Amino acid sequence: MERSLKMLAKEAKLRMKKGFWRECEEELDARRRDAREQGINESKMERYFQEKVTTKIRGETPDEFYLKVRDLLLSEGEVSDAIGRLTDREYYETLSYSEKQRYTLELSEKYLRALERFKREYLFEKGKNGTR
Repeated sequence: MERSLKMLAKEAKLRMKKGFWRECEEELDARRRDAREQGINESKMERYFQEKVTTKIRGETPDEFYLKVRDLLLSEGEVSDAIGRLTDREYYETLSYSEKQRYTLELSEKYLRALERFKREYLFEKGKNGTR
């Protein structure tokens, strides 16, 4: 559902009233300190944080595939049969030979993007509040 300009303005006003930006600034300061302590590039961390805040404002949630990849990586790490584990077997069996090849290639590309995103997020999230 597309949000109107009036609705977006109301949401922005509510964020200001509830101290959303003050909380963001405090969290950003804490993450900068953590980044410095861990030897992480602060500008990369700031870009990651900016992307995270933007996603939160837009109300976007991680896609289902990324969540599956993240859960797999957190529980078992990088595994050699990740593509096989992520394959939708029921759907896969309905495909022709060339469609199966295309599906596997697309799934591999999607997995690599998700893996890259996970590594980036894990780097910036692992120091937060002593988690992970």
